[in-house]
Amino acid sequence: MELFEKLITDNLDELLVHLPPWVTETLRKEANLSELIEVVLDLGREPEARYPGSIKYLSERLISQEDLDHVTQHIGDFGDDNRAGIERTLHRISCIRNRKGKIVGLTCRVGRAIQGTIDIVRDLVESGRSILFMGRPGVGKTTKLREMARILSDDLHKRVVVIDTSNEIAGDGDIPHPAIGKSRRMQVRTPAEQHAVMIEAVENHMPEVIIIDEISTEAEADAARTIAERGVQLIGTAHGNSIENLILNPSLNDLVGGIDSVTLGDEEAKRRGTQKTVLERKSPPTFDIAIEIQDRYQLAIHIDVADVVDQYLRGKMPAPEIRMVDEHGKVKKIKQQSVDMKQQMVNVTGERESELHVYPYAVSRSQVERVIKTMRLPVRITKNLDEADVLMLLSSYKKHRKIIDAAEARQIPVHMVRSNTIYQIQKSLRQIMQLDAPSEEEEEMFREMDDPDYSLKMMHPDF
Repeated sequence: MELFEKLITDNLDELLVHLPPWVTETLRKEANLSELIEVVLDLGREPEARYPGSIKYLSERLISQEDLDHVTQHIGDFGDDNRAGIERTLHRISCIRNRKGKIVGLTCRVGRAIQGTIDIVRDLVESGRSILFMGRPGVGKTTKLREMARILSDDLHKRVVVIDTSNEIAGDGDIPHPAIGKSRRMQVRTPAEQHAVMIEAVENHMPEVIIIDEISTEAEADAARTIAERGVQLIGTAHGNSIENLILNPSLNDLVGGIDSVTLGDEEAKRRGTQKTVLERKSPPTFDIAIEIQDRYQLAIHIDVADVVDQYLRGKMPAPEIRMVDEHGKVKKIKQQSVDMKQQMVNVTGERESELHVYPYAVSRSQVERVIKTMRLPVRITKNLDEADVLMLLSSYKKHRKIIDAAEARQIPVHMVRSNTIYQIQKSLRQIMQLDAPSEEEEEMFREMDDPDYSLKMMHPDF
């Protein structure tokens, strides 16, 4: 947790007392217990404690059926989504069942109420516009929803209703957790009824804001559109790491306006320089703003979703605003450049493709993936040289003729990378994609990401 963040409560003891005693005893000896994300208990395996970026096995002793029963007997009932909670806490316990329905595994996730997590986007939250959050599991989406509910209801005095399908936002039990402030919470009997409860909330309780976690079906997307059309501010999360995922998802692309195939007249097609059949956004998006949570302290923000979708369908990679928070709580804003996907593919491969396939040799794949994700490049890493458009080779391996000869035999261009650093990898990708040099802010950001203590500094400001 950062210096600028304030932990209200994590009720960690309430979770620990429900675990098998020998697991609890081991966990209490952990030095970084405050950073614990979840505890995994699988039948016949060693118990795991999961932290940001690491997993620790707590004991060589294996989990027994009695250990699992000890946990399940002291918590609430599991719903249709195989999730349960501990009353008046934010913790979530999910189960894995065998074919006969017997519980054979548990994931005990720590829920925390933290102030300061949305300072980076507070201006957007207070704007009254509908906001959609995306990001991988565990990156902090629900924690942000929780604080937004509190700020909107307590600080801005708005009528807020939280649709809490899994009791994860406001905790288990009939009394909502104080972390959501004065917001009202509507529980959902089964996940299949979530869309109906969303409509019920707007029809019966006159909310100014509706907050919902995990919009995942077409029915829920339709319900979200109905809510937005009634002038209610909608704040929610959806499955997917990026706005491209939503655009290409037939069940959820209605959240960003939907996609329709349109046939143009001869003159219009000639004027645009396109084929007669093109893809266009068919309606206004449900959400005005889309935010990709790339990391706990780094967000990619699309301020105008309608414009982003229109750009994407015309072959341009949308350029988000990158917001980063340092260990002192200072927000840095970086506006990236739009990338013409079609033009870049022509420049590199001589033909039009949707993505550039890169084969890294002796270059860190994880580092390349971080750069691609941060710069939002239309690039995909391939494990097969035959599928590659470009070979990225670490310069110290330039005497390895075998891989170079293989690339040349396939007429694949070879690009040298000076070192396995974020800065040099992004520099190489800019050359491949024929992009402009980075701005001073972007260059500083990439150099900071190369700091070996970067992650530690973000997690521990006094490091």
